[in-house]
Amino acid sequence: MKIRAALLYTEGTNCDLETENAFKMAGIETETLILNQIIENNGNFDKYHIIAIPGGFSYGDDISAGKVFADLLMHYKSEEISRFISQGKLIIGICNGFQVLVKTGLLPDISGNHKVESTLAFNDSGVFIDRWVSLKVNKKSISKFIDEGFPELTELPIAHAEGKFITSNDILDKISQNGQIVFQYASPEGIVSMDYNPNGSLMNIAGICDKTGQILGLMPHPERFVTPYHHPTWRRKKIGEDSTGLLIFKNAANYIKNNVI
Repeated sequence: MKIRAALLYTEGTNCDLETENAFKMAGIETETLILNQIIENNGNFDKYHIIAIPGGFSYGDDISAGKVFADLLMHYKSEEISRFISQGKLIIGICNGFQVLVKTGLLPDISGNHKVESTLAFNDSGVFIDRWVSLKVNKKSISKFIDEGFPELTELPIAHAEGKFITSNDILDKISQNGQIVFQYASPEGIVSMDYNPNGSLMNIAGICDKTGQILGLMPHPERFVTPYHHPTWRRKKIGEDSTGLLIFKNAANYIKNNVI
């Protein structure tokens, strides 16, 4: 049985082709679904195993990044999304997709009722940031997108103006205790420090999962680093295939094969 991913697309989405390519490289069949058409035609996600919300500037980020997308998704499809999660399936949101997921309440979802508990605010610098960052990977996290073979330190590109993860101290303590913090901005040696925090995120958070580990949101772009040749210094650093963002998509495929299909 083929693993199928639904890639949600709307006005302003611009990382869909890279995300589709990453899924295909991981052996996952991908179909792009236009959000408005899914709503108008009362479509559903039953035949898919993964839902992906790629990066971009959905609806121009006119209210705030990801807000319109989040409101439409949960107003029309909240019951279907809940059923999808209950079946053990996966959801990933990258950059603008992460912004959508926190504004739906699907992340971090400590309450369990999809209440909005955090946000991604403007970078402390007040400007759009586009560069590569080092990330410390929490291999003890409960995320289904991370396995024992995942490197403890990786690099991915970021490109955002609203990437500062903010939440209450109580929620921050709980996601830390629960193993929901998946990626943190760090030094090239893996030291988590504000000196290497590009946007001011609390606890240097770059990516989190929900309490089931099935939903992942991250600001960096793994789909833009699916081959060593994507890295600007791949020759000097002798980067191998096992160090790229493609691992996230491969782990998703392995999880679905072993637990859902």
